[in-house]
Amino acid sequence: MSAASSLAALDAMVDRRVAGEPLELVIGWAEFAGQRIAVEPGVFVPRRRTVLLAETAVALVDGVAGPVVVDLCCGTGAVAAAVHGVRPDARIHATDIDPRAVACARRNLVNVGEVHHGDLADALPVGLVGRVDVMVVNAPYVPTDEIALMPPEARDHEPWSALDGGPDGVVVHRRVAAQASQWLRSGGHLVIETSRRQAGLTLAAMEEQGLAVRVARSDELDATAVVGTFGS
Repeated sequence: MSAASSLAALDAMVDRRVAGEPLELVIGWAEFAGQRIAVEPGVFVPRRRTVLLAETAVALVDGVAGPVVVDLCCGTGAVAAAVHGVRPDARIHATDIDPRAVACARRNLVNVGEVHHGDLADALPVGLVGRVDVMVVNAPYVPTDEIALMPPEARDHEPWSALDGGPDGVVVHRRVAAQASQWLRSGGHLVIETSRRQAGLTLAAMEEQGLAVRVARSDELDATAVVGTFGS
């Protein structure tokens, strides 16, 4: 009701929700880590569990002055915005392959950081090579055959590229892990959201690239991530 400008607008919004459109798209924003994040049609809606990525990134740069934080597969830019909310001194870069997501992230990250259009870390400025303190990644990790089992709010209204993680769900995770060491400073970290069931596969993908790995878990958020550290 607070998002509607009139009773007619409220009726139209209710009709959209009844038809299955995600609530966040109907009202135009999602709450994430205490912030209001703009959400636009065709862009992945940030999930509460992904707050774990932001919290982990903030913890990993504790004591680092002006840390460089990269948000790959940024979608709306919610993780980058949440990190900036705690660490306004962070130098933030975000990337996404979908131009709609890039436009939405730029809206959310005005005066926060730079948003680049392109495929994973390939979109980053070359000046960041070897300088990134933390790279956070909410890449798709739903196995292709399981997308049909997702709630219709997701499978019918969010881009396939933001959902499809390949046959075992971690195809993109392997690509990210292969790129990470080029961008991370020695002692820098890669943090990838995954599921409890797939954590072992994500961990193995990062271990194969020489990262020292551990699993981070939040029961409160029902969230799982794998943290990899590069070098010493």
